[in-house]
Amino acid sequence: MPPSATEFAVAIERCWSRATASVYTSANPARGQCSVTALLAQDCFGGDILKTRVGDAWHFYNFVKGERLDFTASQFDDPILYEDIESGRDDAFTDTTPMQYRALRAAFRAQGSERE
Repeated sequence: MPPSATEFAVAIERCWSRATASVYTSANPARGQCSVTALLAQDCFGGDILKTRVGDAWHFYNFVKGERLDFTASQFDDPILYEDIESGRDDAFTDTTPMQYRALRAAFRAQGSERE
């Protein structure tokens, strides 16, 4: 059984590191984590991966059962103007690496957050 969205949000923050996003900083731990987090969230909850432009970059997040789930919105100072552009795993992997995804998944499993 997957964690709730609230449980996921709390747990995922403990998993972010330089191994999961090369631009990670402790001052802004969600920075650069959107694509890798969207991939793991889709593993847990299913649904779709969506994206929107924020400045010059794409920002990835999830849409599950009619609800937008953005676990990395805290990286931005200003509110996000969501465009909800269809995306997917292949697109999200253009913004992260398999190694970063494996690192996040391993950290998430290691703390017992992922329930089968």
